[in-house]
Amino acid sequence: MNDSYDLRGSELHIEVHKFRAGAIIGSLLLVLFLQAFLPLYVPKAEILDLPLLVTIYFGLSRRNPSTGLLLGMAIGLAQDSLSGPTVPLGLYGISKTIIGYLASSIGARLDTEHPAARFALTTVFFMAHQGLIALTRRILLAQPEAWFNMRLFIAALVNALVAVFLFLLLDRLRKR
Repeated sequence: MNDSYDLRGSELHIEVHKFRAGAIIGSLLLVLFLQAFLPLYVPKAEILDLPLLVTIYFGLSRRNPSTGLLLGMAIGLAQDSLSGPTVPLGLYGISKTIIGYLASSIGARLDTEHPAARFALTTVFFMAHQGLIALTRRILLAQPEAWFNMRLFIAALVNALVAVFLFLLLDRLRKR
């Protein structure tokens, strides 16, 4: 009497998405351009962190922690280099690397295609990103930085709302 069970049969299969050639690089260049120039013409747009949203989207979609880590690092360092002298090189690189890794790790375990899940995850990731920036500024740079305020909460909700619509646009770049 051989009673064996196949535990793999009950696992949920989560699809790893592939994208068209140049989709990741093209969307990265577009959001870096928008991040650099949009606040000059629309001052309220400084609340958006479009490179973070792209990091979260591709991390959740690709579902590979090493890819998410490398993509977050590249996006963060590119944003650092475009941010000017007020942002030390590596500040966004460190935080987006960690967020890219976390987004990919969570994307590998959960199905994140529903808009409500995307909204909630983006809110959490945005707040974690800002917490990592505050921690880096306080510990490594010895600069005072607020941990939490109402502006951060509003920015998290605005970025999460923008992310829901941005993610729907980026979904169109997937291969069938």
